[in-house]
Amino acid sequence: MAEELVLYSNPMSRGRIARWMLEEAGAPYSVEWLAFEGSIKSPDYLAVNPMGKVPAIRHGKTVVTEAAAICAYMADAFPEAGLAPPTDRRGDYYRWLFFAAGPLETAVSLKAFGMEVPKERQRALGCGSYETALDTLSFAVTRHPYIAGDRFTAADVYVGSHINWGLQFGSLEARQEYQAYWDRLKDRPAYLKAKAIDDEEMHRQLEAMKKS
Repeated sequence: MAEELVLYSNPMSRGRIARWMLEEAGAPYSVEWLAFEGSIKSPDYLAVNPMGKVPAIRHGKTVVTEAAAICAYMADAFPEAGLAPPTDRRGDYYRWLFFAAGPLETAVSLKAFGMEVPKERQRALGCGSYETALDTLSFAVTRHPYIAGDRFTAADVYVGSHINWGLQFGSLEARQEYQAYWDRLKDRPAYLKAKAIDDEEMHRQLEAMKKS
């Protein structure tokens, strides 16, 4: 019997990344929706993720939090989906997956909150400057059709999600190379299915909030 796979999420969160990854993997899973002003800070969920944040997954007895880690875990847990390169060709796969989770997200977040790091202090930060992080992302998405080579991998789920979000909400510069990369991902059936599920739940929650 296959181990139970559960996604803990909210449709207005990074849980969308995890759902896309689960849909790409093709494994059956259930969802526990969590409310930001309630169940996400409940003792039951804090036992899963003490951060009180989503997403998280539980696969049998294994719990994984952090969207990038979920992408990497799912690719390894379901190798039949072909979402990770062979182990001797994972340099770019790991490199850009964790670049997006670390330096890129940090640089974008600092910029979004209006926090300007003095030039002489930038070397103390893993992300350097916002401009350096974006130039590095441009380098990453123009080397190959996909982030780790000639085929789609779990790293594209994570990097692509950041680019999609950044282009939608203006946290990334609207560079042509970012749009060209996202255009190669945006019509994937797993992405469209995941988006439809989360959009439906998001609308349901927003309607419920209006009525409360």
